Amino acid sequence: MYNMAKKSNLKILFLCFVCIMISVFFSPKHAPGITVQEEEEMSREFMKVVLKHFEFIEDPVVVNYLNDIGKKIVSILPPQPFSYRFYVIKEDAFNAFASPAGNIFVNSGLLVVLENEEELAGVLAHEIAHVVSRHISHKIERSKKIGVVTLAGVVAGMLLGAGGAAAAANAVTVGSMAAGQSMALAYSREDEAQADQICLDWLTRAGYSGDGMLSMLKKMRSQQWFGPDQVPTYLRTHPASEERMAFIDTWLEKNRKRPHPKAPYDFERAHTWMVAMHGDENTALRKFESDVKDNPSNPFTHYGYGLVLAKTGNRKEAAIHLKIALEKRAFDPYILKDLGRIYFLDGNYSEALHILASANSIASSDPEGLFYLGRTQLELGRLDDAANTFEELIKLKSDYTPALYFLGETYGKIGRLDDAHYYLGMYYQKKFNLKTASFHFKRALENESDPGKKAKIEEMLEKIRKERKLAEQNEDKEGRKQFF
Repeated sequence: MYNMAKKSNLKILFLCFVCIMISVFFSPKHAPGITVQEEEEMSREFMKVVLKHFEFIEDPVVVNYLNDIGKKIVSILPPQPFSYRFYVIKEDAFNAFASPAGNIFVNSGLLVVLENEEELAGVLAHEIAHVVSRHISHKIERSKKIGVVTLAGVVAGMLLGAGGAAAAANAVTVGSMAAGQSMALAYSREDEAQADQICLDWLTRAGYSGDGMLSMLKKMRSQQWFGPDQVPTYLRTHPASEERMAFIDTWLEKNRKRPHPKAPYDFERAHTWMVAMHGDENTALRKFESDVKDNPSNPFTHYGYGLVLAKTGNRKEAAIHLKIALEKRAFDPYILKDLGRIYFLDGNYSEALHILASANSIASSDPEGLFYLGRTQLELGRLDDAANTFEELIKLKSDYTPALYFLGETYGKIGRLDDAHYYLGMYYQKKFNLKTASFHFKRALENESDPGKKAKIEEMLEKIRKERKLAEQNEDKEGRKQFF
């Protein structure tokens, strides 16, 4: 438990360091705060570093559901200067946090313990409130006075601590500096109170009761053990839990409204998938095996058990449980799609094609169903069909990054090299691999004859050149600061 807490602490400190470094790179010249444009620049730099050091869950079942709930809340807000995006970090620590310019992050460990959509909506609304109130950006602006030497110590602490090579004395010294920086960026009690007040109103307007906020805080509070290193991360980054619970409880009593009826299916499906596919494998196996025995009539117990069995390689048994789930939810396109996915992973492409095509005919807007249908067509050598499927997917979900890669691969097999390199360039650009993205865009330009498309590719290359130049300038600027 201690090692897990220590690892989580390092990651929290690392995020604080990132925010501080961004403020050094883009610190404004004038008070009282940073501009929206500067905040967006910070956000881009922040994402580059976080993507490099943290593992993201890009699973569309989870991410799409998270974004659906987040955007449902954002939809009732007045016009915003930022486009909100919601991400899942593969990390057991119970935490959620917001970066500048509307990026909201939720740890997988937090998602696993959710019991209903109300709790998820409460967490997301609270983080959105921090962004709208610009709590993060104002604290970053105030942190610009922190010295570069101290920052260098924090960096050393991160690297040495992560590698396990730091001497005890150095660890204490650097740890003290790092703790000082994390204090500089911690939310205040006033920040938390303001965020709660704002988001409770949003939740009721979005059709939620607000109960989820209170139950989530109680759940976090119940996880607080006796050691200071074992306090749930969320309670360290979001202080004053007792005061918050008292306020929310009072607010709920005064403003209790009947919530709009919500079908639990979307939450049950996404949560079952999250536990089975991204939770601890042995824990998930025990859970769903027990659930199947205790609740054999519940399709989601068989669904979850089938998913985790497939994950462990027992695809034959997995298919049996998914078929049982289908008997209880006839023609459910998502369970049908997952059965097709299992056949695909098992190399049974003919059966996978039949099932995935059936699922797509019922739910043609399911991105993952289209993705595996396209991959199956690709494996069977049906290249034109695969290209059409991936094109349809990208039109439906332009930010479905894996589809860009496979569409590029499909076009390469067909011989359409201009389109192949273009979509591979798009894929690597979204992965912040600007060097590889630039290579593919240049190759696309060499093979492209259409003036309109050439202009678009040149525009993408110019954008990459500017981003790389800006990164080099920031590195040079920081190097000169350290030298002097």
